[in-house]
Parts: sequence; structure tokens; C-alpha cells
Amino acid sequence: MGIDRTASKQKGCRMLHIYARLINGEIINKKDEADRFGKSSRTIQNDIEDIREFLADRVAVGEIENELVYDAKLNGYYLKTVDERTLSNSEIFAVCKILLESRAFCKSDIEPIIEKLIFNCIPKSKHRAVRELISNEIYHYVEPRHGKHFIKSMWEIAEAVRQHLCIKMVYERLDGTIVNWDIQPVGIMFSEFYFYLMAFIENIDKEAEFKNPDDIFPTIYRIDRIQSFEVLNRHFDIPYRDRFEEGEFRKRIQFMYGGKLRRIRFLYKGVNPEAVLDRLPTAKIVEKNDDGYVITAEVFGDGVDMWIRSQGEWIEMF
Repeated sequence: MGIDRTASKQKGCRMLHIYARLINGEIINKKDEADRFGKSSRTIQNDIEDIREFLADRVAVGEIENELVYDAKLNGYYLKTVDERTLSNSEIFAVCKILLESRAFCKSDIEPIIEKLIFNCIPKSKHRAVRELISNEIYHYVEPRHGKHFIKSMWEIAEAVRQHLCIKMVYERLDGTIVNWDIQPVGIMFSEFYFYLMAFIENIDKEAEFKNPDDIFPTIYRIDRIQSFEVLNRHFDIPYRDRFEEGEFRKRIQFMYGGKLRRIRFLYKGVNPEAVLDRLPTAKIVEKNDDGYVITAEVFGDGVDMWIRSQGEWIEMF
């Protein structure tokens, strides 16, 4: 009986060792494992089948999402995610590149975010490869000049948006003026380095404060310019038909300047209009002639005018 217990313990240790390496993304070769443990290939095959059966049982009851599969090209076994809900190495790499290119956060904020993504979303054996691919970009990362740490605050604001709670806010305008307003927050968006809060101001004289008093759309605030805020225990109601839809708003406001909804029409003289269509999601080509592409688009505010001027002779307004 002592021999049986010893053999059972050895088998358990082998299986745990193999399983731990599978979790870390390693490929398990049957012959290599036989040499490692001084056992026959048949014994290792039995261990692998036991692990496969254990995983299949756990998948069946929804406890885990991994299955053990054999790859002839790799000449070994590896763990495969059943429903592909985890991110692949290439997906994590792409997400990290986008985060770094956005320059939305202070360096001390972006580094732990990327490290957590790498640590939690890909096998340990692939951590070094991804880190090496982005290490130079992290080292030379240029953080936004405002230097604000706002991630926690932004989540508190997002919760106020979700629960329809009013906010008392102290805000610094671009010209340095400090204003105090009670607002009804309706959405958060990101565009070109900054996060923005969309909100309606309560009890304000639109004739005195707004360039367009008849504007029915929310005002846009850079979250890093919010000096302080307090989420109030006061709800505001917006009828479902009038709810703010960030996706639709996003299509029409690309430059984060408030203003009226406009329909613009211009001639694009370049060879390929793809960049213009990507920049203005509502843009449509209505005509192609010898001069170029006639394009129409719906946009909010005057921000698009600055972009059009930056295109020089490539764009001619009608």
C-alpha cells in the first residue's frame, strides 16, 4: 500500500507540473516529458489524457474555458481557449500600441495599465516578447502636458452618467477662467489625446454664456480641466427618446468643438479619399469628376473648419 501511495503522489506531482507549464503557454512534448521524469511515453500519455479529461469536465460545467489539444506541427500539446474570450499576443500588442500612441495618460498611469494587460491576458512565456516590442516606446513616452491623474475621477463621473446623477463642478476654461456649474452628465468620449465629458448645464443664461443659445446639444468639457467636482444626490431625468447617444454624436463631432449641427459639402482633389472618409464618419461621396471627389458630411461646430484649412489646396469648400 505504501508503494501505491508513493506512485500516486509522483503521478500527481507530474500532472501538476505539466499543467502549470500548460497554463504558462508552453508546448508539452510527450518524449521530452518522459525523459524529464524518467518514465515511459505511455505513462506521460496517460497523464496527458487525465489532464484532458479534467479540463473537459470543467468546460462542461462552465468553470473554465480551456481545452487540451495536440498540434502536429508543434509536435506537442497546448491549452486552447474554447470560446476565444481571452486576448491573443497580437491583440495585446495592438492594444498596447494604441494606448501608447494615444498619449492620453501620464507615464506613471500608462505603465501599470500596460503591465496588467500583459500579465493578465497572455501566457507568461510570451510576456518578454511583448515587453521587448514596446519597451522602447514606453521609455520614450511623452505624457500630456497637463500632467493630471484622472482615471479614478473619470470612473466616478462615468458612474454619475450611468445613474443620471447631477454633478457640481469647478472647471478651468482654455482661457484660464474658472467657472462653477451644476451639470447633468450624459456621456464620456475620447479624441486626440484627451477625454471629454458631455453634459448639460443647469440654470444657466444661454443668451449670456453661449455663442449659440439655441444649441440643444450637450456642452463639451475636457476632463483633465475639471479642477474639482462633487457627485450630488440628485437625479435628472432624460426621456428615452431624447437620450444622449455617444455613438451617433461621435460620428458628427470629430474635433471636440461645440456648435450647431451642420451639413458641409466640399471637393477633395486627392487621389484617394479614404483618409477623409475615415476622419469624417458621416462623409459620403456624392460625385466623382475630373477635378476629384464631391463629398458631403454632417458635423457639429466649427472645429471642422480648422481641419479643412489644414488640408490646403486638397479641399475646396462649396
